[in-house]
Amino acid sequence: MAKIVNSWNEWSRLRRVIVGRADGTMIQAPEPAIVRDFPDDGFPAGAYGPMPQDMVDAANEQMDNFAAILESHGVVVDRPEAMDWSKAIETPDWTMDSQFGVMPPRDVLLTVGSEILEATMSQRARWFEYLAYRPLLQEYFREDPDFRWESAPKPRLTDASYHGGPEFWHEFESLDEEEAIERFTMNRRWNLTEEEPLFDAADVGRFGKDLFVYHSSVTNAAGIDWLTRHFPDHRVHVARFRESHPVHLDATFVPLRPGLALSNRKRVPLEEDMVTLFEINDWEIVPCAEPALEEPPPLCYCSVWLSMNTLLLDEKTIFVEEQEKAQQQQLYDLGFEVIPVPFWAVGPFGGGLHCATADVYRDGDMEDYFPKQIPGY
Repeated sequence: MAKIVNSWNEWSRLRRVIVGRADGTMIQAPEPAIVRDFPDDGFPAGAYGPMPQDMVDAANEQMDNFAAILESHGVVVDRPEAMDWSKAIETPDWTMDSQFGVMPPRDVLLTVGSEILEATMSQRARWFEYLAYRPLLQEYFREDPDFRWESAPKPRLTDASYHGGPEFWHEFESLDEEEAIERFTMNRRWNLTEEEPLFDAADVGRFGKDLFVYHSSVTNAAGIDWLTRHFPDHRVHVARFRESHPVHLDATFVPLRPGLALSNRKRVPLEEDMVTLFEINDWEIVPCAEPALEEPPPLCYCSVWLSMNTLLLDEKTIFVEEQEKAQQQQLYDLGFEVIPVPFWAVGPFGGGLHCATADVYRDGDMEDYFPKQIPGY
């Protein structure tokens, strides 16, 4: 029986990966976790429904192309099942008029060593998203005797898990960016309460023995505590950045290779111990290049900083969005072979190159890249 699952960091040679799909993606119906608002594109606040088919086709074309590029570099590519995300769902605690989609597997699946962990998720529309990956995980489980298949406790996501629901978003929208940062981010009080552990997998940065977890609008302190207890052989660190709407670490702070990390040039780290930890272990943190776009595409809830949402093939080779010429040049100057990939049509479906993938196998074992530690961090 083959070893299928193994990945300890973001940069070792990639051998197997999951690439998502755009099929069936929905503009989510409003819920306490989020309210989508695209009045200029036919979906004002409260409206929901399927993404336009021409956008689905364009996104799938780019994702299929990316899968083919990965395969041409010797990477085995798995794809999740397409499902009907327009179906209304319910639990004993709530009902939801639509779901979301299955483009960004990075949000749902966290690979640490021989384990793949299904994240809790903090949006009701994404509660059942893990089902699309179950056939793949079942296959890995049958074929790999060392594979640890884990699932974090499924949250109830009652109103007690949120600060005010739609009222919170009305308050947020009334503030400018700096006011929102001061009121919410600086006080570590975003839309999630601490009622139950909540986290998205994409808020976890994997640096071997050290895991950095973004305290964000989709990951609360209880979720970070749960991850700390779940991975006792790792050191789990809290990451926070000066950002008005923090969501997912991989457009804010990403490792490139041992000793080098890329940081969002606009979002300043708020954890001084985090910066010191990198400094005392001789890591260089470089600010990313300016993004190519000034505004995201229509119906896109992601920011233009998907420009730094890249995927590493290995320590010397990196996939970068085709339009992001400045980011490509910066990485080239840092010694990387840069492979441009057209991918901005995928942005409205939930992210960039890193978001659209989930590691299954990378070479190597767990290494300690931060032998010098700061007590209490």
